[in-house]
This record gives sequence, C-alpha cells and structure tokens, in this order.
Amino acid sequence: MLKQILIKLPRKLQKSDLLDSSGSDSGNHTSNLGNGVECTNIGNSMSSRLSVVKRVSSAVFPASIMVGVEAVEPNLSFTDVSILQKQSLFISKLNLCCEVSDFSDPDKTSAEQDLKHQTLIELVDFVSTGSTKFNEPAIAAMCKMCAVNLFRVFPPKYWSNSISGEVEDEEPMFDPSWSNLQLVYDLLLGFITYSSLDAKVAKKYVDHSFISRLLDLFDSEDPRERDCLKTILHRIYGKLMVHRPFVRKAVSNIIYRFVFETERHNGIAELLEIFGSIISGFAVPLKEEHKMFLWKALIPLHKPKLVRVYHQQLTSCVVQFIDKDPKLADSVIKGLLKYWPVTNSQKELMFISELEEVLEMTSMAEFLKIMVPLFRRIAFCLNSSHYQVAERTHLLWNNEHILNLVTHNRQVIFPLIFPALERNSENHWNQAVLNLTQSIKKMLCEVDEELVLACRQKIEEENSQSIEATEKRKLTWERLETAANVILPAACPVTC
Repeated sequence: MLKQILIKLPRKLQKSDLLDSSGSDSGNHTSNLGNGVECTNIGNSMSSRLSVVKRVSSAVFPASIMVGVEAVEPNLSFTDVSILQKQSLFISKLNLCCEVSDFSDPDKTSAEQDLKHQTLIELVDFVSTGSTKFNEPAIAAMCKMCAVNLFRVFPPKYWSNSISGEVEDEEPMFDPSWSNLQLVYDLLLGFITYSSLDAKVAKKYVDHSFISRLLDLFDSEDPRERDCLKTILHRIYGKLMVHRPFVRKAVSNIIYRFVFETERHNGIAELLEIFGSIISGFAVPLKEEHKMFLWKALIPLHKPKLVRVYHQQLTSCVVQFIDKDPKLADSVIKGLLKYWPVTNSQKELMFISELEEVLEMTSMAEFLKIMVPLFRRIAFCLNSSHYQVAERTHLLWNNEHILNLVTHNRQVIFPLIFPALERNSENHWNQAVLNLTQSIKKMLCEVDEELVLACRQKIEEENSQSIEATEKRKLTWERLETAANVILPAACPVTC
C-alpha cells in the first residue's frame, strides 16, 4: 500500500530533465525570476496560436497574474486583431511604452520616441471607447507603465534669499517631455474613470505606495502637470473609497511639512482645491478627524509668506467647514487673529476679505465669544496708515450681517471702535479714508446717538486726563533737572 502511494507522488527532476524541459516548447515549465517570483508559462497552447502571438515577459508583469496571458505584437492596430486578442495587444502596447524617452535635447528625436508617442495616442483612444472590461494583467500593466513614466525625482530648486520668498512671481517651468507625459496622464485618467473598472482589483495596484508617489508629483513646477494630477487624485478618491483615509492623512502630512519645515511647495493650491470638493462631501456631524484637519492644517496655512498663492482655495475650504458646523467659526476667527500679519499689508488685505466671509456665516452665539479681541484688531486696521487696509476695513460695515451683529452688541463694540474713528478724523492722510470714517460715524449716530455721545464724552475725558498726566510728568522732570543743577556742582570735585 505504501509503495503504491509513493509511486503516485511526483518525482524530483534530475538535472538532465531540467535541461530537456528548458530546451523545448513541448510542455509546461516554471522559470524563477531574479526577484524570487516564479512565473509559469504555457508551451504548446501558445505556439499553436497566430504567428504574431508571443509570450509576455515575466520581468514586466507579476508572476501571479501571468498564467495564460499572451502579448500580441505591439505594432499591430486594435482593428487588426480579434476581440479576444485586444487585451493582449493592450498589454503589449503598454509594455512598449515602459521605455522612458529622453527629451533633454530638443534636437534629439528618434524613431523610438515617435513610435511611443503614436502608441500612447492609440492607447488613449482605445480606453476612451470603453469597449472592453480590463482584466487583472491589464490593470497591473497600466499601473506599471504609469509608474515608470510619471514617478520621478524633480531636480533641486533654487530659492533666492534676496527676494524674500517672492519666487511665485517667476515664470513657471515647463517639462520638455510634456507631449508624452500628457498622454500618460490622459490614459491614467481615462483608466481610473473607466465605467467597468473593477475597483476591488484596481485598489491592489493603485495602492498606498502608488498614491504616495502620485502626491509627490504635486511639487512639479509645471502647472499643466499639477492640473492633471488634481483631476486624477480626485477621481481616485471617489473611485477607490478604501484609500480615502490614507489620502487625507498623506495630504495633511504634506501641509504639515510645508507649514512647519520648508514653506516651499508648488502644489498647495491644487491640493486645497481637491480638499474643497472632499469637504463638501463630509457627513454631519463632522468627525473629530476632520475638525483636527481644520485646526492643525488649514488654520496654520495662514502663517507662511506664500499664502497669497493659495489663499483663495484656503478660504473656500475654511468657509465650507463653517457651513458644515457653524460652531467652528469661533476657532477659525481665533486662528486668523493668531496669525494676523503685522508688517505685510497685502497679506492683511487677504485676511480682512476672509474675515468678512467667515463673519457672514457666524451665528450670534459664536460671535459673542470673540467679538472683543476681534474688534480690537479691527480698530487697529481702521487706523492703518496703508490706505487700502484702512479702506477695506471700513467697507466691512457695508455688509448687512456684520452690521446686524455689531448693532446688537453695540454696548461693547462702539467703545472699541469709536476712538479709532476719532483718530482717523483728526490724523489720517488719505481723503477716501476720511470720507469713509465720516460715513461710519454718521451711521453709528443713527443706530444709537446717546451711546455715541457717551463714547465721545469718554474720549474727551481720557484726553483731558492724558493732558494732565503729561503736564505732571513735564513738571516732575523740570523739578528733577533743577535739583540736579543745584546738587551736581557741589558734589563734583573736578574743576573744568
């Protein structure tokens, strides 16, 4: 019985048997790749096909998905092969495009580059037709081709210290290989948005590593590339739901590094634009994770000098958070006051505009929490010697919601801002600001004339007390000087 069982077990191949099997196509055999992965190839079944059919290189595609996969000659057209062979031809053409072209020399053009460009065009057209459902080898080949062509290390950037970080005014750098890169991005976008794409299979290859390297490309200096990446990442976020927490965390890490370490990144505006769409889809009530992103990432983004590059997208994200949860207005305004610019007038103008949008969505209960520090800052802005800052602050009173908040809390707010308006009337150099000041003072009188008179009387009393204190201080110094002149000559033994 034992002998019969042993006979049925497969015997160990001898060296001569291995040589015979490797030298012929008469059967199945297994080859061990350099990376330790075994790839099984089919012999007779493949040789019996058309002459244009050949085996797929196991070095290109993972062995686990290579069983039974055939690659058609890549130079053929999709119209020249049968429906069953189109996926094989698709993989062959992707394999052909894995060769990276060198575009550093504009005069250097080769037949290989032209062939790759034409092949990419064919691939984009094929994906756009939506005529087939991609199998796992096709998905793997697609991700590999995109990784080979797109994922690269950017050359180090030169940041001049002499221009105080105003590098965003420089002309953008355009990648010389964009003609091919654009086709690869179009192909990846069409693939991700493919209606019959199996998300369960796609997530195995568009994994965390793939997404992380895709996010690294947002630092590209080519605005065209960043725009393509923005669309693709948004589609990945919508299609592969399992990766959503990772995408949010990875984007947060990029923002943390930008705010607290480098203050240098080319794609913050595009990343915030993506997040604007993501925030609009958050469920209510907001998760603590989402609130932490607002407090730890978005609000500190007001700090860097380059905030004007992405301020529009940042404001949109902040406003959407408040729209989801009005109680966050208090935290946002405190953050604005924390990072309020002192010497940068252009940045201050942006903060005032954002503050107006935030106040429009602020409820009375949240306004009560921050109105005192807020209007102390507004009073400083009313007195700004930069006429645009002063003018923009005066225009806050044209907003009906803000005026309503101020009117209902005038007992606290009027005494904070009226002294600033009085100082403007007496000292400000710009006529437009003077006219706006008079207009606001008139408006305040119409709201509560008695309170305005009380504020004016208090200012006069404070001015009188200040004048008296100045006179006392002056008399004190005069007495000290007189005493010093009397005592000093008697106490000094040196004769001049």
